[in-house]
Amino acid sequence: MAVEELESPPSLSGLYPRALTGAVTELPRKLPGLRRGGEPELPDLEFVVHDVDVDREHLAHYDHVCGFRVRDELPPTYPHMIAFPLQMKIMTDGSFPFPVMGLVHIGNRIEQKRWISAGEKLDFKVHAENLREHDKGVQFDFVAEVTSGGEPVWNSTSTYLRRGGGGGGGSSDKKSDKKSEPPEPHAFWKIPGDIGRRYASVSGDINPIHMHSLSARLFGFPSAIAHGMWLKARCLAALEGELPSALAVDVSFKVPLVLPAKVAFADWPAGGGRDFAVHDARKGKPHLTGSLRPD
Repeated sequence: MAVEELESPPSLSGLYPRALTGAVTELPRKLPGLRRGGEPELPDLEFVVHDVDVDREHLAHYDHVCGFRVRDELPPTYPHMIAFPLQMKIMTDGSFPFPVMGLVHIGNRIEQKRWISAGEKLDFKVHAENLREHDKGVQFDFVAEVTSGGEPVWNSTSTYLRRGGGGGGGSSDKKSDKKSEPPEPHAFWKIPGDIGRRYASVSGDINPIHMHSLSARLFGFPSAIAHGMWLKARCLAALEGELPSALAVDVSFKVPLVLPAKVAFADWPAGGGRDFAVHDARKGKPHLTGSLRPD
């Protein structure tokens, strides 16, 4: 694997114009099965950045947007703020086989070994792997690993779907989502229409589908949709009193959360931890299902 060390995490404001340009100019070249006349391949590439300092003001802003208490320890989802730009740098690299704007984030798993202090210097590395079939196309993972002083402290796996040309070998729980009744809600949340812009202001993720109804319509959505990782963070904020120091939290992103919205949140004991879910408050459509376990 080719390892490239960066002086700092890249700026998403510089990467998104490249992603948008690629969606227009590179789509024919990057359709599955058309890359160099064969099957798509993920780049054998890893980006690394050392000695990252956490900006406490940025951390406090993130805590407010996602609903966490402001404190010196990082929420389990916060390292994604630094890992995601490294993912985007791979996705906008010329060797990446798919246009960024056609990808769907369908799942995320985080494993935290202990609480991470805002005062620690952190090392990040990110690569893509495990390209495989899905019944709606192909899917693959971005793996991010974080160490502090050489000690592994956090890792995540973000799974993305590229629609089209699926071989039927993957799995989908669309049918089970339709048949299953949503759990009894413990809380109702009113999600404001600007939460996409507010989360973008702290995450840098300015994907047009999250920013405004007009830009979201260009990509087939009736209005802006919430970031999946914001919704995951919001769920963990609701469970903040239940979070152990070492944990694994796994979520699947279901029906996009069109903004503004009213949703129902539920959680219940399962497997020595908690399972949780977010559904549309009126129609019961699932937006997210997840599990939290001590690790």
